[in-house]
Amino acid sequence: MKIIGIGKNYVNDKSEISALKTGEQLIFLKAESTLVTNNENIPFPAITNELAYEVELVVKIGKKGKDISVEDANSYISEIAVGIDYTAKDVLTSSRANKGPWALAKGFDGASPISEFKPVSNFKNLNNINFNLRINNQEKQVGNTNYMIYNFAEIISYVSKFMTLEPEDIIFTGTPSAGVGLNFKGDHLQASIEGELLLDFKLV
Repeated sequence: MKIIGIGKNYVNDKSEISALKTGEQLIFLKAESTLVTNNENIPFPAITNELAYEVELVVKIGKKGKDISVEDANSYISEIAVGIDYTAKDVLTSSRANKGPWALAKGFDGASPISEFKPVSNFKNLNNINFNLRINNQEKQVGNTNYMIYNFAEIISYVSKFMTLEPEDIIFTGTPSAGVGLNFKGDHLQASIEGELLLDFKLV
């Protein structure tokens, strides 16, 4: 099972999309051991003092595919969840200073908490899904998939040119461009899709 992420994929103003849509998507991989499910609390990672959160919709692949067309790509989605793509910013800064990869900054244990998945059939329009994140009962991020630079289908099609997508692979599809910040020990995170609370955990 692969965990695939896409970076810098949302705008605040939809008029910005055409200029940013160059065809070159920012793709990275995360280790399977980053996953946290069942709303389990997460020990604050000892490897960082700068834990940055990004709320994202997560799509699960339901069938094997390679070189998938954009037109067919959404048929490869079986389920959708909401998750947090964590980054150890200080680790990332250190790696970048040496022109290193994102692997450790994105791939530490606990870096990918996700909610239960909902069938894709629950969503009438994949380009109009609302989601949000509250931390300590304060709203921090609000997103809608209509503000994506690359939509689900375009992400799936692009990734499948490079690697075969297989059932149970999951893709973090990007975070709203506003509201990203740092988490601290004791923070309580709650993320919802269309007003339904699905992800609910604390950093302990």
